Amino acid sequence: MTNRADANFNLHAFLGNLAIAMLALALGFLPRGLFGQTAAGTAPMKIGIIGAGNIGGTVGELWVKAGHQVMFSSRNPEQLKPLVDKLGPLARAGTVKEALTFGDAMLTAVPYGAIPQIGRDYAADFAGKIVLDATNAVLNRDGEVAKEAREVGVGITSAKYLSGARIVRALNLMSFRRLASNANRTGERMAIPIGGDDQEALKVASKLVRDAGFDPVIVGSLERTKLFAQGGPLYGQEISDREMQERLKTLP
Repeated sequence: MTNRADANFNLHAFLGNLAIAMLALALGFLPRGLFGQTAAGTAPMKIGIIGAGNIGGTVGELWVKAGHQVMFSSRNPEQLKPLVDKLGPLARAGTVKEALTFGDAMLTAVPYGAIPQIGRDYAADFAGKIVLDATNAVLNRDGEVAKEAREVGVGITSAKYLSGARIVRALNLMSFRRLASNANRTGERMAIPIGGDDQEALKVASKLVRDAGFDPVIVGSLERTKLFAQGGPLYGQEISDREMQERLKTLP
């Protein structure tokens, strides 16, 4: 009787310890954001992305891997199913309006010619939203609004058409392939210049750039974000925070 009881006790203890070990192993593979913390150790956010193409898809994936909840949006959200299925439970797809409702912060990553129409269609939804603007104005693609953006600056132009939004220029620096290859790189992390006129929005943008695997460098106001627009002296630079700070000292 004693031996059988001891055997049963040992079996139950073994099974209990095995269950605990399997649970711990499983939790190790789950995104940290499911338990209230991102990979960078900060509270996870809900992020809406308008434009789930190359840049939007790449940056959104980096945020999901860091533990944030991300809603990718487009005119045809059903086409985003392969992307969200690949990224798991922290990713979802929706319409632009749904993403604006969902997101504590937004990323715009659409061809620049679409910005005026998006601003008109969702004017009320953009009011008060923190928006990281990763768009670039391409003259041979985006028409008259690209000319305006090149003349007065993309940041100023985006703020005009997305009236009421708290715009921060960020993550427009280079192609999606180069962004992906530089995210969380070994050694000194790559710097991402950002700029805006809203201090709280800059703090949020800095956190999200950091969580994506880069070091944010605040260059100043929306006006000064011309420095890293296409053709600007900081555009396309795969350099560290330290190196970018040194370059900024030489720029107006």
